[in-house]
Amino acid sequence: MRIIPAIDIIDGKCVRLTKGDYDTKKIYNENPLEVALEFQDYGVEYLHVVDLDGAKSSHIVNHKILEQLASKTNLHIDFGGGLKTDEDLRIAFESGAKQITGGSIAVKNTELFASWIEKYGSDKIILGADVMNEKIAVSGWQEDSGLDIFSFLDDYTAKGITNVICTDISKDGMLEGASLELYKKILAKFPEMKLTASGGVSNLQDLEVLAKNKLESAIVGKAIYENRISMKELEQFIINS
Repeated sequence: MRIIPAIDIIDGKCVRLTKGDYDTKKIYNENPLEVALEFQDYGVEYLHVVDLDGAKSSHIVNHKILEQLASKTNLHIDFGGGLKTDEDLRIAFESGAKQITGGSIAVKNTELFASWIEKYGSDKIILGADVMNEKIAVSGWQEDSGLDIFSFLDDYTAKGITNVICTDISKDGMLEGASLELYKKILAKFPEMKLTASGGVSNLQDLEVLAKNKLESAIVGKAIYENRISMKELEQFIINS
């Protein structure tokens, strides 16, 4: 199982939120590059970068940070947050993103998102499925789309999506464990899906359980920043995976 540390960016700084609430913002480092380089030093190869300013503004904002991370590390970066237009996507890829993640756009403009899958290929486009009570949430998790997670995934696998990041909003930033039962249900229905767990990972045991249950990858954020998982532990897990 691949481990993908997360860097969330507000005002050019590395932050974390709880359940997507901007009022819970906690700054962990003024310099995201410093954080990324430390990850790289401990054997991390992948990075999940979220432009929270972009998510709020509905267009890419922190592309200069992305460019810096991509040019000064060897990390494979997937990037999301505020990607709403073809131009946003062009900027993200030109700034060094290897993949992009689309969430709200996949709900609100299915035609555009489907065109990205067709244009760039399923390897470069990740579907962000943000879930509350098995319903897809959009607009920074403030709005329930009414869409059932399984129907949503069914529609997009038919359109060629293979990579999905599924975040259980109720778990995000809570350090109470990942949404294992939800992931097991998804993989039972979509066994070929490259499913990434996101939200709730609190310790090394959570990662071991996800790996045992055939998750393709797991995003880890607050557990690292709050030292619930040390960089040494992370390094050892990556070596053994």
